[in-house]
Amino acid sequence: MQALLDRRKQNLSFRTIQKKEQLIDFCSNDYLSLSRNQTIQNEIHKKSKELKLGSTGSRLLSGHYDLLTEAEEKVAAFHHAETALIFNSGYTANLGLLSSIPRRSDIILYDELVHASIHDGLRLTAADKYVFAHNNLSELKQLLEQHHSKTVFVVLESIYSMDGDTAPLKEICQLCQEYDANLIVDEAHSTGVCGTNGEGLCVALGIEKQVFARIHTFGKAMGTHAAAVVGSKIMKDYLINFSRPLIYTTAISPHSALSIIESYSHLQQNGKEYIAELNKKIEYFRSLIKNLNEQHYIESNSAIQCIIIPGNENVVNTCALLQKEGFDIRAIRNPTVASGKERIRICLHRHNSLEEIKKLVDYIDR
Repeated sequence: MQALLDRRKQNLSFRTIQKKEQLIDFCSNDYLSLSRNQTIQNEIHKKSKELKLGSTGSRLLSGHYDLLTEAEEKVAAFHHAETALIFNSGYTANLGLLSSIPRRSDIILYDELVHASIHDGLRLTAADKYVFAHNNLSELKQLLEQHHSKTVFVVLESIYSMDGDTAPLKEICQLCQEYDANLIVDEAHSTGVCGTNGEGLCVALGIEKQVFARIHTFGKAMGTHAAAVVGSKIMKDYLINFSRPLIYTTAISPHSALSIIESYSHLQQNGKEYIAELNKKIEYFRSLIKNLNEQHYIESNSAIQCIIIPGNENVVNTCALLQKEGFDIRAIRNPTVASGKERIRICLHRHNSLEEIKKLVDYIDR
């Protein structure tokens, strides 16, 4: 263990848990600023006084309760789905879905840039797996043609967490319909920020009924914790019976379920306004950064904006300079991203002022 840790220190990929106090937030996934929303906090505080601290067990034993059912019903209705099943996190939702549903005789096709939780879910399945180049429709089509005689699952993200770019979801959905494949979309970074009130990119494009399963994570724009797999009642029943990350873990606490309900209720009333405010900040950042060397800037219309700074040492040094100037920005290093693709990852929020964004871009442009 020590030898491996020393090697990470040597190539500047050693990770530590750190909190940067009193810095301007350009790091968190709190895109809509819901985690700091006083109205939501007041509602949770008012309603949580009589709640137990913990769920006390797994969903199939003592850990299920009415508030959790209410949360699932609210999530399903909001995202235009038949049902929702809440997992403890987006990570365990991907693990639970991908490790249980695809069978040994099935095929999984996945985008090369999918999240680590998807990769870990794929490791646990007996199905054969094939990767296609990022957002490459022709490669995906070739794979679908090769494996059309089997049950096929296509797995991707709507907005990619490390690049911030958007999948050509409508075109991919059409391909899946053409070849009778099952589409699974991780909507972690489009939940809350895409659609009229934040229903996600699938709903925004009107394809939600053609998608086999969607994963909506609450720890990002929703400002709380846990995640849900949304889809058909058959899928939910199947996961309850066969998904080990759901069956063999303690359910989320009543306080977490209440937080989910209140965040969704607030977004239902204010989502359109909040999304417009966030998009204004994104467009402003993009207008300022447009003169940056195009080899360094990753084109993105989302709240995730990335600038390539090759080499762990270079990107760590750049981040240190930005943090010294008061900006909470973290280096994304190899092995999280490929060697030569190291970057600073800037997350924009509703709570970032235009002045803060201008100041940040001015420092980057130096």
